[in-house]
Amino acid sequence: MNVTRLKTNPLITPDDVTPYHDNHEVIGVFNAGVAEYQGETLLLLRVAERPISDNPDIVNAPIIDFSSGNRNLKIIELNKQDSKYDFSDPRTIRYQENGATAYLTSLSYIRLARSKDGEEFTIDSEPFIYPETKHETWGVEDPRVTLIDDTYYIQYSAASQLGIGVGLITTEDFQTYERHGLMLHPENKDAAIFPEKINGKYYTLHRPVPKGIGSPEIWIAESRDLIHWGNHQHLLGLSEDGWDSGRIGGGAVPFKTEEGWLEVYHAADKNDRYCLGALLLDLNDPSKVLAKTFEPILVPEADYEVNGFFNQVVFTCGVTLQNRNVRVYYGVADTSMAAADMSIDDILAKLTYLKVPEGGAVE
Repeated sequence: MNVTRLKTNPLITPDDVTPYHDNHEVIGVFNAGVAEYQGETLLLLRVAERPISDNPDIVNAPIIDFSSGNRNLKIIELNKQDSKYDFSDPRTIRYQENGATAYLTSLSYIRLARSKDGEEFTIDSEPFIYPETKHETWGVEDPRVTLIDDTYYIQYSAASQLGIGVGLITTEDFQTYERHGLMLHPENKDAAIFPEKINGKYYTLHRPVPKGIGSPEIWIAESRDLIHWGNHQHLLGLSEDGWDSGRIGGGAVPFKTEEGWLEVYHAADKNDRYCLGALLLDLNDPSKVLAKTFEPILVPEADYEVNGFFNQVVFTCGVTLQNRNVRVYYGVADTSMAAADMSIDDILAKLTYLKVPEGGAVE
């Protein structure tokens, strides 16, 4: 299929963003939620800042400390020679004994970028959403934005030592907002709320992360009020081998076509190479998968997608639409933002229609 990467890619890089914290460096501006507001395209950037260490043997881990009743940035100093920790992943510090995450190497928050043409962006100097609760002590990440009536629903990953859950915030003007706590408890992420009621119910995609039985796969849940979610159903499973054999999760907010709800999602293989694919869900019952792509619609090929903080990654949290065309905004190599244009008809042509088993889930 024809995929046209923007000539201005990467659109936003760490060099374009001034650190918010003293003695920190911006190592990533990526995985942005997307909204259209008052004639502008808004990117809700995940900005990752890392404390600068002057000692090559010391790794600094940032957290937000609420123990005093106030919000304070705290830096934990860890020695690379400490055999208790595994420092092999640049994103996390894990315990050697059980592989559990001990700390993150950066703190993420959400900052707004604004554009009149969807290509050239100016970036706000202050955070839009910053950690404010005990569920966000390690940061807020990877937002999706759903417009329902005049309200924008922002779903995001809330990270802390308690795990990663899905937070929910609403805004009408991208200046002030209201927090609604966790809409999905840990361990969960990649939530994407559908933009309208379907037969009297709201729906969201989400991705539980099982620690025992099961795999990180796409589920769907429903709600009457957008706050309380239930009737969780498994939607799409991993393949045994291939581009989607490691983990999968919802990407952009699903959008409506005559053929069904179209969802651009992400998947990683067993070597952590991230690509994008597409699902087609039933218009009247989105728990039913009608079709899927068995080959990705976007793979990491450009240098800025292949090389970065975490290599071989394309990851979307949002799209914009114009007639039968879709512009996919996506994070690249956990470092920067890029965008690509593609035709909805080309995506539909890549789909393979499925014989849906009872219950609607596809393995």
